[in-house]
Amino acid sequence: MASSPLLVALVMVSACFLAVSGQKFNAIYSFGDSMSDTGNLCVNGPPAGLTLTQPPYGETFFGRATCRCSDGRLVVDFLAEKFGLPLLKPSKQGGADFKQGANMAIIGATAMGSSFFQSLGVGDKIWNNGPLDTQIQWFQNLLPSVCGSSCKTYLSKSLFVLGELGGNDYNAQLFGGYTPEQAAGQSPTIVDAIGAGAEKLIGLGAMYVVIPGVLPVGCFPIYLTLYQTSNAGDYDQYGCLKRFNALSARHNSLLQSKVTSLQGKYPYAKIMYADFYSHVFDMVKSPASYGFSTNLRACCGAGGGKYNYQNGARCGMSGASACGNPSSSLSWDGIHLTEAAYKKIADGWVNGPYCHPAILS
Repeated sequence: MASSPLLVALVMVSACFLAVSGQKFNAIYSFGDSMSDTGNLCVNGPPAGLTLTQPPYGETFFGRATCRCSDGRLVVDFLAEKFGLPLLKPSKQGGADFKQGANMAIIGATAMGSSFFQSLGVGDKIWNNGPLDTQIQWFQNLLPSVCGSSCKTYLSKSLFVLGELGGNDYNAQLFGGYTPEQAAGQSPTIVDAIGAGAEKLIGLGAMYVVIPGVLPVGCFPIYLTLYQTSNAGDYDQYGCLKRFNALSARHNSLLQSKVTSLQGKYPYAKIMYADFYSHVFDMVKSPASYGFSTNLRACCGAGGGKYNYQNGARCGMSGASACGNPSSSLSWDGIHLTEAAYKKIADGWVNGPYCHPAILS
C-alpha cells in the first residue's frame, strides 16, 4: 500500500522534531569550578568548614545539600536534562558509570597551575589542587572504562563544557592585593591556558566544545561588599563596580578571540563561546524581565545590609537563612547564582542568543 503525501510529511516532521528536541549527544563531559561542580570536592568527605554542605543549599530541587553551590541545579544539570542524559556524576565518584557523562569540575578550580600563583606571590590564596590540566588528566583516566579503544568516535558525539574557568585565577590575585587592572595583565596567559585545554580535548576526539566566559563579578554581592566605596563614580548606573566588570570584560574579549582562532584552526569541530557575562548582566539590568525581584542582594546569608553578604555570616553558617522565594533572586549566596538563573542561562546556551553559535544550531 502506497504511503499518502500527508503521512510522509508527518513522518518527516516527526523525524526533524526528534533530531532537534531529542538526545543529540551520547554524553556530556564538564570541566570547571564551583559554577559547575556537582560533588567532586565532597566525594571523599567535605573539607572542614565547607558551608555548602549545610542547609539551605540544595533545598529547591534536591531537598538537601549536594555539594552544589546553589539552591538546586546548575547549568550542566539543565544541559543534561535537555539532552535526555542523567545528571553528571562527579568524576571522583568511585565505581560510577561515566559512559553518559562525567563532571571533572571542582570548587576552587583555576585555569592555571600552582606555579603561576606562586610566581605572583598569591599561592596561599589557592586552596584546591584541581586546575584545568589536572581535570583533563582525571578525564583521560576515565576513558578506558568509557570508550575503550574507540574513544575518538565516541567522544565525537559527546558535548564538552569547558568552564567557566578563570574566575578563581582572578580571585586569587584580587584577594591577594592586586588591583583589577593589575590582574587584567595576566588575562592573556589565563586565556591561553583555556585555549590549550580546549585543544587537548579536541585532540582526544571532542567535536562539540562549549567555552564559557567569566561573569560580571562587579555585580556580585561578595565584591560589592568587600570592595564597597563611597565614590559614586566607581559604580555604573545599575549599581555594579565598574573596575571589576572591566576585568571580566577584558578576559572575555580575549577569550572570544581565542575561540574564533580555534574555530578557524579546527573547522570540522563545533566550538562555541558561551556568553555568561552578557546574559547575567542583562538579568542585572532588567531583573523583572527574567522574573527576578532582587538582583544585587544574596538570597541566602546572614549578612544583612544592602547586599546580605558577609564572609563571617555566609549561607550555610549558623544564623543564615534563605529568602522565601529563591526563584525570585538572581544571586543565591552572594557568590553563585540561583537555580532559576542557571536554568535561564542553560536555555540561552542551547537555543541562543547567549552562545555563539548556539548548541542547537
